[in-house]
Amino acid sequence: MARSQFALPAKGPSPVIGVIVGLAIALAGCSSPPQRPQPPQSEPSSGLPSNRHWFALPRHDHAQEMVIYALGLLDTGYRFGGKNPEAGLDCSGMVSYIVEQVSGRKLPYNAAGIAQRTRPISSKAIRPGDLVFFNTLGRSYSHMGIYMGDGKFIHAPNSRGRVRMDRLDSRYYADRFEGARTLLPEG
Repeated sequence: MARSQFALPAKGPSPVIGVIVGLAIALAGCSSPPQRPQPPQSEPSSGLPSNRHWFALPRHDHAQEMVIYALGLLDTGYRFGGKNPEAGLDCSGMVSYIVEQVSGRKLPYNAAGIAQRTRPISSKAIRPGDLVFFNTLGRSYSHMGIYMGDGKFIHAPNSRGRVRMDRLDSRYYADRFEGARTLLPEG
């Protein structure tokens, strides 16, 4: 078995290792694996696979409840891998937490997994409570948030360390926007 060139010395970890680990966590952004959901191979006229069972909220009014709940989390601290407000939240942890509190149903705790389980919609059809996805780390679906309406979304970015609201048309997010998904049932 080959030894890594980054192996720790026998006398104990160097302070440089702590800096490297800290940088890796800071650059990681949101807890999502570097994989992109694959587009459907065969699409009926609706543009969605006919045999796909998307995650959906039990009631349409849950989308509005998600918006209200998200507003209540503004200024909550950021924490990589965070899944509850007391410990801190990352982007996918925030969305998963809100969905569970509002509907009692669970989503994965990573942005790419949530993207795979939720129904894609056109950016022209986006409504409050829908999910927005971004490529912020050079990999698809590495960040996400909840659309609030009026071109705004709430998310838990690692920059500035707090849940906050931003605009989809801001230069940073517009350049990195990857698409929208809905949690509402079809029809």
